[in-house]
Amino acid sequence: MQAIVGEEYGGPEVLELRDVDVPALHPDGVLVRVRASSVNPYDWHVMRGLPRLVRLSEGSSRPKQPIRGVDVAGVVEAVGENVTAFQPGDEVFGAKAGALAEYVCAGPKNVLAAKPAGLTFEQAAAIPLAGVTALQALRDKGRLEAGQRVLVNGAAGGVGTFAVQIAKALGAEVTGVCSARNVDLVTSIGADRVLDYAEVDFARSDERYDLVLDNVGNRSLSDLRRALTPHGALVVVGGGGGNWIGPMMLPLRAAMLSPFVGQRLLPLLAKHTQDDLLVLKELAETGKIVPVIDRTYPLAEAAEAIRYLETGHARGKVVVAV
Repeated sequence: MQAIVGEEYGGPEVLELRDVDVPALHPDGVLVRVRASSVNPYDWHVMRGLPRLVRLSEGSSRPKQPIRGVDVAGVVEAVGENVTAFQPGDEVFGAKAGALAEYVCAGPKNVLAAKPAGLTFEQAAAIPLAGVTALQALRDKGRLEAGQRVLVNGAAGGVGTFAVQIAKALGAEVTGVCSARNVDLVTSIGADRVLDYAEVDFARSDERYDLVLDNVGNRSLSDLRRALTPHGALVVVGGGGGNWIGPMMLPLRAAMLSPFVGQRLLPLLAKHTQDDLLVLKELAETGKIVPVIDRTYPLAEAAEAIRYLETGHARGKVVVAV
């Protein structure tokens, strides 16, 4: 099969389209013929090995998993003898390392579910990592309730576009922050109000929010807290740049200060779960979330897809069609 392989850390130039062996099917495995994947900031952080703290889990000198990608949608090709939940021909989506390839073999520790009815493979592949992150940030960390006011900083990005829609589905009043070129997009997915960050500084306005979800990491902790009610919650997903701790600095500062203030300041490290994937499936099937896709690249150009995502200007998700 063909796959996008990166055997060393670096920029998109380290990624190559190669012929590799189809993963072996084990008794508890599900072999999926990949129809689409999508790329996330996680992919370029691992590609570059930055911040360097990433290398503690991904490999000190080179990636342990050379095939890139996590989000996957495709068709079950074969199942192991112990598998009863799926059968050949089933259309599925979920999360599996090595998804930028023609085949993946998912096991019991991987998260896989039936593809949402009515969605294309490309739309389904856009959901898993960004959708789970938005869901867990709002529902679990933020404890968002109907009628509360939420501000989503970075509302036009991958996590942001899902967060706006999920917050609306949970009954919140949603304000999105984005650039001028994305105001219409964020309005179209349900935001009650959209702020162009070049025109309105949400941290300096008189508005206060029960929950602020920060996907960007471009504001100080004090700025983000200023936008909260006295007992509001801040959930930090994005954290800025840096070679060592990098995006973890802002979440760490938030976690360290939280016990000493009335506001809840919460870092988020999303975790794929079967239950949450099924929640997202239901939201997609009822039309409460619609994946926003900026660009679609063929597998051979997956490195360019990651390069584009790294610019920080993608609207919604960047998808790779296999």
